[in-house]
Amino acid sequence: MTQAHASADGDRAAGVLVLAGHRAPMLDRARIYVCGITPYDVTHLGHAATFVWVDALGRVLRLLGTEPEMCRNVTDVDDVLDAAASRAGTPYDEFAAIQQYYFEHDLAALNVQAPRHEPRAHRYIEHVMRLAQGLIAVGAAYERHGSVYFRGRGAAAQAGLDQANALRLSAEYGGRPDDPRKDDPLDAAVWQAAEPGHPAWDSPWGPGRPGWHAECVAMALSTFGVGVDVHAGGNDLRFPHHAYHSAMAEAFTGVRPYARAWLHAGTVLVDGVKMAKSLGNLVLVSDLLRTHTAAAIRLMILDRPWPEDWEYSDASLDAAAARLADLYQAAGRTHAAGASAAEIRRLLATDLDVPAAVEVAIEAGGAAARLLIATVGLD
Repeated sequence: MTQAHASADGDRAAGVLVLAGHRAPMLDRARIYVCGITPYDVTHLGHAATFVWVDALGRVLRLLGTEPEMCRNVTDVDDVLDAAASRAGTPYDEFAAIQQYYFEHDLAALNVQAPRHEPRAHRYIEHVMRLAQGLIAVGAAYERHGSVYFRGRGAAAQAGLDQANALRLSAEYGGRPDDPRKDDPLDAAVWQAAEPGHPAWDSPWGPGRPGWHAECVAMALSTFGVGVDVHAGGNDLRFPHHAYHSAMAEAFTGVRPYARAWLHAGTVLVDGVKMAKSLGNLVLVSDLLRTHTAAAIRLMILDRPWPEDWEYSDASLDAAAARLADLYQAAGRTHAAGASAAEIRRLLATDLDVPAAVEVAIEAGGAAARLLIATVGLD
């Protein structure tokens, strides 16, 4: 048997997924960690796009014979959440639980399957303390005035960012690069000393709360152990969140790489600007579902390369609905022409190429179209 034939046979035997050009063979299980929401506001299309892509990833893996074991965390200990709860006059945990209910309702309406694991940050306080102690023990973190800081300059370098951009993004995402207690502006809080207006727990360093990146590390390591097959989230989480997450996990466990593959879904824009509550340009999932089916919304999200940022418009949703109608009509044909279901499988396994798979399915019709519809959740 030639090497080429052996490789092809191996790809058929194991569920081989390609993400961003990276070949990731799977056996019977794939550990997928996806950064969930901070439950302080309504679910908008930017949130939904990431979770629809991750849902499609899980469905494609199942098609390839690999069972996805999904973990989607809830960041219910967070400074932004604390501020929103304070404005509402509601305890942070009660406020988060209500918002999480609405989020899960919206995702279920979009045919996003529930994850097997859904850890909530407030239940992992002790785990973060142990993470902090472990990082201190290996010299990757230090204690200062009741806070514990991770030495983060290496994470910025690993992400390929110069200092100016790393500092800008750190400040934008609450990293407090101007904190005078840090050895380096790019160090990140694993444990933050208590401050007014925020919940606090007792720790070996005094009262305080976990840092954002450390929460995800604690939840992911507790759920899956030393690493994951795929770590997923929005493109805007590349730095600082995912960079610090992987750096902390690798420093704590000594196992590299932390993730075998990454899925960073493109950002959704409105008039060229990222959706943000502060700008008032949110497109709410609940509003879209009043005028269009969940399948049309899903196809609008999926019928494009997943890493690319994209612009939402009413016209783009109408176009997706029309394309979905073409796909359904093709699926109803009894005599398929051209490509087979195997081609659909190949395209989906190759960087989740939904656009090419849709084109093939509409042209071929029959079983190929029905397979695509079922696989990516358009039924």
